[in-house]
Amino acid sequence: MSAPPSPAGDSLADRSVADRSVTELARLLEHPAIWRGRSAARAEALPTGYAALDACLPGKGWPRTGLIEILVPRFGIGELYLLLPLLAALTGRPAARWSVWIAPPLEPYAPALAAHGVTLDRVLVVRAPAGRLVAPESLWAFEQTLGSGACDIALAWAATEGSARESPAGMRGPRTREIRRLQLAAERGKTLGVLFRPLRRASRQPSPAVLRMTVEPRPTGVRVALLKSRGGARGSLDLDWS
Repeated sequence: MSAPPSPAGDSLADRSVADRSVTELARLLEHPAIWRGRSAARAEALPTGYAALDACLPGKGWPRTGLIEILVPRFGIGELYLLLPLLAALTGRPAARWSVWIAPPLEPYAPALAAHGVTLDRVLVVRAPAGRLVAPESLWAFEQTLGSGACDIALAWAATEGSARESPAGMRGPRTREIRRLQLAAERGKTLGVLFRPLRRASRQPSPAVLRMTVEPRPTGVRVALLKSRGGARGSLDLDWS
């Protein structure tokens, strides 16, 4: 009759299996698609250019991929200033991909962009009816741009959402399921997507975006409030452009 298995041998085997399981679990939790709240898996981040904002964001900067929503009371209050350091850094890289602007409500002013260090020959502007993200074609263009793999960043501006009398047919903001598609497209294309939306209604709508914030004007800058941040802080801070 053979001897019974050694208890010590069983213990070593069990520890080996346990060690492998722990290692595999740790590797899985490092994946950027896994969200673990404030202890979120490490993901590549891009500095915002504003130290106070970096301190509030997970990874100390903008997410490298995924969809960001920036909610504003009206377009043109200075929300684009938030992104100018990032746009300069992304378009100035030797292997820079495209920076695509879809349906901007105001005409981009090339001299000002260049003065802030943005490389203009890496910027592509896609115009839409009424200059806003109001038509299915514009929403489709944003999704295709995010998922193409040809862009470092894509910006889009959503329609204002007034009453039926105020808004022409087809003028509406994207629905939650459409924002989910945009988020998935950004992940697929390894692109950072930025969607500017009207604050009044969008703030009450749930969103699968990885980061949501409001931006409101102040006498010398803007006040930024973080509504949703995977692993980052909540609250508001003032940024002074001067």
